[in-house]
Amino acid sequence: MSVVVAGLGISGAAAARALARGGERVVVLEAAEGERQRAVAAELAPLGVEVRFGEPALPERAEIVVTSPGWRPGHPLLTAAARAGVEVIGEVELAWRLRGEGSAPWLALTGTNGKTTAVRMLASMLSAAGRKALAVGNVGVPIVEAVAEPYDVLAVELSSFQLHWSSSIAPLAAAVLNVAPDHIDWHGSMEEYAAAKARIFANAGVVVYNADDEWSTRLAAPYGSRVGFTLGVPRPGQLGVVEDLLVDRAFTPDPVASAEELCELADVRPFAPHNVANALAAAALARAYGVPPEAVRRGLAEFTPDPHRIAHVATIGEVDYVDDSKATNPHAAAASLAAYPSVVWIAGGQLKGADVDDLVRRAAPRLRGAVLLGTDRETIRRALARHAANVPVVDVPGQDTGVMDRVVAEAARLASPGDTVLLAPAGASLDMFASYGARGDAFARAVQRLAES
Repeated sequence: MSVVVAGLGISGAAAARALARGGERVVVLEAAEGERQRAVAAELAPLGVEVRFGEPALPERAEIVVTSPGWRPGHPLLTAAARAGVEVIGEVELAWRLRGEGSAPWLALTGTNGKTTAVRMLASMLSAAGRKALAVGNVGVPIVEAVAEPYDVLAVELSSFQLHWSSSIAPLAAAVLNVAPDHIDWHGSMEEYAAAKARIFANAGVVVYNADDEWSTRLAAPYGSRVGFTLGVPRPGQLGVVEDLLVDRAFTPDPVASAEELCELADVRPFAPHNVANALAAAALARAYGVPPEAVRRGLAEFTPDPHRIAHVATIGEVDYVDDSKATNPHAAAASLAAYPSVVWIAGGQLKGADVDDLVRRAAPRLRGAVLLGTDRETIRRALARHAANVPVVDVPGQDTGVMDRVVAEAARLASPGDTVLLAPAGASLDMFASYGARGDAFARAVQRLAES
């Protein structure tokens, strides 16, 4: 075949390598011609891959286009392919089609928030059960590379972008953790965003849904083989919480009359309600694959959370400082705020058009103060004025390297013993930082300097 790969990022380069090794004629189109792109092109050249830099145009005789997740459906190259009747797929769909006979089954999950934590929990549970497993997809190794290796099972994290370009993937089990407004600028509407998430269920053997989330429940409704998870007491066919235990009433010999204990709430780290939901979703997928309860518990015990996800940084003067810089949208920030009873909230960044009124309204009773930074801090300030008028708010302007020190100092001034100073920005970081990780690191350094002062 003559295959066009759109983009020379991690997934694009991986797709080009896999296709070339399979004997396909591959042309990669890349608009940017920087040092990194030229180096990747040089690595691909011995495989016979041609890289064309500059404004991408659909080559003649193209039979299929493999697009990178970041390319929007309205990109001129992709619309030209549609007009010409050329199929457009993503790296995930390509990986599914390139699987060999007897290849590892997929346990797949998606959601607005919690995907990476849940998929790493899942991989840890699978490993604890003695399976050769790997977390792939929107995290870690590109799927197109992983399917060529002899794994027993793959834990697959999928974004809405990746799912948009996937049509035939058929996971052994699939989960939607939650759905809240995000990436509307890419998908065009909330309905289209949710429809992309729903693609994960289309051919799944077992459909796992969040019974506490309206959209997740709605997307699962058309399917018969449903398993729910809830932070409440589970009904038959669900996983949930009974007192201080996570229990299974779905994958047991008699779900009506009995439940199996999976682990204790204390086994979930870092502990927060939304992280318990992540653990339940991961456990449901693991149980669908046949993982025993003891491996679920051991997997959670051995799981190491990624940085910048409700990470405790320090305790200073009986005030806890917590980094949840990964809370880059209002839904994630709401989950983070709900984990603490008394909060000085550090918020702001790029809201990407998201509405923060509901977030502020729900969080208002637990807010003891707010410190705002970043491009869209004024939007959050107005929401606080409407829904939390008695909460003191400090606005910290500027984008210099010292901003975070001023932010932390103001938060410390507002905090009292027993409070939590929580960085849960509700917005993206690129207005001021290279990434949400860089933002979290800046916060941690500022807290450390405060402790030393």
